[in-house]
Amino acid sequence: MYHLIIRGDPDIRKDAVIEHDGEELVCFGINVQGGWHGPDEPQLWCTVGTEDEREAYDKREYVPHWLDVETVDAEDLDVIKAKGELSV
Repeated sequence: MYHLIIRGDPDIRKDAVIEHDGEELVCFGINVQGGWHGPDEPQLWCTVGTEDEREAYDKREYVPHWLDVETVDAEDLDVIKAKGELSV
């Protein structure tokens, strides 16, 4: 599990499935940055990991400040599934 900062908006939402560096990842949580005073294009700060790590994310069995951080341009991502099921 790690933080992935996406420069630009690939139009993904929570529970999206993406491919980064040949690995299929699930976006557990997404925060949008840069809406008001940020850079020219938005940034998505995502907590990503494999489906096996979902339980650890849901139970908060990790320290967010200790996760590795990677950055990528939105054009370099392959979006497999743009968002999860809508729960109302």
